[in-house]
Amino acid sequence: MQPFTKRTLTIIKQIPEGKVMTYGQIAGQAGNPRAARQVARILHSMSAKYSLPWHRVINSKGQIALGDPDGAEIQRLSLESEGVTVIHRKVNLEDFQLKDER
Repeated sequence: MQPFTKRTLTIIKQIPEGKVMTYGQIAGQAGNPRAARQVARILHSMSAKYSLPWHRVINSKGQIALGDPDGAEIQRLSLESEGVTVIHRKVNLEDFQLKDER
């Protein structure tokens, strides 16, 4: 496994309930701020195998990025069950984004 992938998995696993991170934020913390799409690929291919809280990852606008309506609904319900408010597929990042600790 590549070092970036390992760091990405670790970061995603550490997102606490009730908080979200963006793809770009995760990529930056993992060492490559331009690799947001790679984070999305990691989530897509490894969420089940590594029990990742995939639903806590959203895009830089605070939106649920899944194009699949069923998947987007599952993500919305999962976030709301943790206390995250989702309005029109959007999360207020000021209220719910996990802040960088650098």
